[in-house]
Amino acid sequence: MSDQQLIATIMDESWLTMEQLAHICKVEMAWLQHRLDEGLFPQAESVAGTWRFSHQCVLRARRMYHYERNFDAVPELAALIADLQDEIHLLRRQLQVHVVRR
Repeated sequence: MSDQQLIATIMDESWLTMEQLAHICKVEMAWLQHRLDEGLFPQAESVAGTWRFSHQCVLRARRMYHYERNFDAVPELAALIADLQDEIHLLRRQLQVHVVRR
């Protein structure tokens, strides 16, 4: 099964485990844990001591890792950039809906 197929299969589920997210994003568990400890995954939640991640966390983690690795961004800056990209995407969708209605 390719990574894309695995992602599509897992994203159909409601939540990802920490291990699944780390595997899909090709990051170390320690990398992910550090960012969790810093509160940089607001979509994640802990249930009975087990972290659960929404499918939105896949894109966020990949973006954050990309900026940290390629631009030497600190985790907080990488998270801010990911937030801004999400906001831009949302605003573009809203603009498209608005333009179509006219």
